Amino acid sequence: MKYRKLGQTGLEISEIGFGAWGIGGGWGSKDDAEAVKSLQHAFNAGVNFYDTAYAYGDGHSEELIGRAFKGCREKIVIASKVPPKTLRWPTLDSEPVKETFPARWIVDCTERTLQKLGTDHIDLQQLHAWSDPYVEQAEWHEAMCRLRKDGKVLHFGVSANDWEPYNTVRLVESGMCDSVQVIYNIFEQRPAEKLLPAALKHNVGIIVRVPFEEGLLTGKFRPDHKFEEGDWRGDWLTPERLEAAEPKVKALEAELDSETCDLPALALKFVLAHPAVSTVIPGMRSCRHVDANCAVSGAQVLSPARVDGLKRHAFVHGWTYPWSQKK
Repeated sequence: MKYRKLGQTGLEISEIGFGAWGIGGGWGSKDDAEAVKSLQHAFNAGVNFYDTAYAYGDGHSEELIGRAFKGCREKIVIASKVPPKTLRWPTLDSEPVKETFPARWIVDCTERTLQKLGTDHIDLQQLHAWSDPYVEQAEWHEAMCRLRKDGKVLHFGVSANDWEPYNTVRLVESGMCDSVQVIYNIFEQRPAEKLLPAALKHNVGIIVRVPFEEGLLTGKFRPDHKFEEGDWRGDWLTPERLEAAEPKVKALEAELDSETCDLPALALKFVLAHPAVSTVIPGMRSCRHVDANCAVSGAQVLSPARVDGLKRHAFVHGWTYPWSQKK
């Protein structure tokens, strides 16, 4: 496993992190014993960065991480997230911080997360949504600074709104956060236009989520795919959308070679090729997922020419998630 710096935090984190949304529930069948086993298996494979959230199964994901690493908390880096008080995603520019992330809410959510994790501090606490006007609305920042002063939060950042590649750029330039979590992958390449260069310039960590485009970039979801009951992706990847994506996936399969022989590896290598990226956090609900994802770290990296060639596969589809409120 290779490690990278998380911006200016001083933290050295595994370039393959553990995305812990899936183990919290909502992705079909759930197996807590397998989840704990996968968390520990990832640790043994060199993964030291675990990303969770208050909203993942109403704290269930956090509880599983606490259970898996009881007694060895100091060996891992935990990132969690405070949901908007409205419990609506994404936050809108018309919604002020006093409604979405008031100070008392941020503190209370952080206290609850600490209890769920069974720890006295969170290495990285994040706002689970972001709107550009919040740069001028300091209440959220003051709350995070207070938590940091109290030692309950060591560093803080934000998770950019889904499919929103631009509205965290001004935040990065302001120096008010340590990291930004964003959707970035072979289809969603827009963060490379402004956000990633800004993060490099200002030494802000970048945590990449959704590297597999919710499974499309694994090549496993073809037009006839039937999602398991309880998997929210069945409402997002409709038959029509799977049909629309099929020629895009087939075109990517033509890019595979002996050094990168499957789509998941190509997807992860693409993300890790950008120097602004601190870590990528694919979901890992089984030891099999852990082994496949961790094998990419230390493998042959993509050449600049190869990365350049993948730019033509960008696919800005405009598909919003089922829970998205309208702007």
